[in-house]
Amino acid sequence: MTATTDLARTLGPALPTARGPLSAAVLTALTGGRPQAAALAREAGIQAAVADPYGEDLQLALYVLYELHYRGFAGVPEGCEWDPDLLRVRGVLEDRFLTALRRDVPASRTVADAFGELLVEPVPAGRNARGQEAEGDTGGVAHHLQHRGELWQFREYAALRSLYHLKEADPHAWVVPRLAGRAKAAMVAVEYDEFGAGRAEHVHARLFAELMRDLDLNAAYGHYLDAAPGPALPPVNLMSLFGLHRSLRGALVGHFGCVEVTSSPGSRRLAAALRRLGAGAAAQRFYDEHVEADAVHEQVVRREVIGGLLEDEPALESDVAFGADATVFLEDRLGAALLECWRVGASALRVPLQPVPSPESPQGPRPAAAPRAWGQSPDADPDGA
Repeated sequence: MTATTDLARTLGPALPTARGPLSAAVLTALTGGRPQAAALAREAGIQAAVADPYGEDLQLALYVLYELHYRGFAGVPEGCEWDPDLLRVRGVLEDRFLTALRRDVPASRTVADAFGELLVEPVPAGRNARGQEAEGDTGGVAHHLQHRGELWQFREYAALRSLYHLKEADPHAWVVPRLAGRAKAAMVAVEYDEFGAGRAEHVHARLFAELMRDLDLNAAYGHYLDAAPGPALPPVNLMSLFGLHRSLRGALVGHFGCVEVTSSPGSRRLAAALRRLGAGAAAQRFYDEHVEADAVHEQVVRREVIGGLLEDEPALESDVAFGADATVFLEDRLGAALLECWRVGASALRVPLQPVPSPESPQGPRPAAAPRAWGQSPDADPDGA
């Protein structure tokens, strides 16, 4: 075994804990070598056929296989990235996931339909269209955090979103060689900003890591994978699915466009939430940066990236719309799951975070209703006593 291979087996985050038979089999195959991978490939179709396409078992298995194309895992050889048996398994899981999305997301929509809806501001949380108090958090997670969210809730949000933001812009870079002309030039221009415009300290993933440290979170890549609830995995897997398939280049552009269009107003609310909660400058900087940058990116993506792609390949219009609609669908599922937990004082994470230490209380403040773990009974002791 070469020194390079030895090094590859020690770098990267630790493998997560399995959440069902599919993810357990994938984790065993990654550490057990070719015989286990071949056996898994033979059984994958049977197991996947009965698995929930959005469920945490299938989604964790898919997440782990996708992560081989990013930074990999400690103890897993680099050669696993292109192991043919593991690729067969990934293909089966992708097909199950993509089939469900095509079933649940509106088909044959135009770009104007999909993006026109994104440009309409939602009703603010706690108010209806007439400005009257309304039940629930109709404006979603960002509105909730801006107006009534607590610090422990924002810390949970940052922890689970780290699975996305610590690889922000990476999967979108895969589409660059699949574009041409206006679309390619504009895509590279936007990605250049995402990657810090040539300065490492301005890379957006690094800014998010600084936000996490400001909130007393562990900023190590992949650290919160085990803590992330099931609904947090599909939005991350979606961009990997689109990015790794040339046939889905239109959907990836739609995903990218959706992110850029919705980022600026959402970031403005989250920055306001952090100021209200007394977070530090580093935490605020990430979202303040996105308010300004993504307001510009929105126009570039809509007019040049999407416009240029459809000028070259007009047949991809429904794919672009599908990419945007699928993004909204999965983000809405995640938002609903978070708010459902937070409304009753429960943690949205599988493993609740420790409170932030404070001078007044060495053990740190506790929420008015101490959060219990994701899926835990309301009567259960959150500390496991």
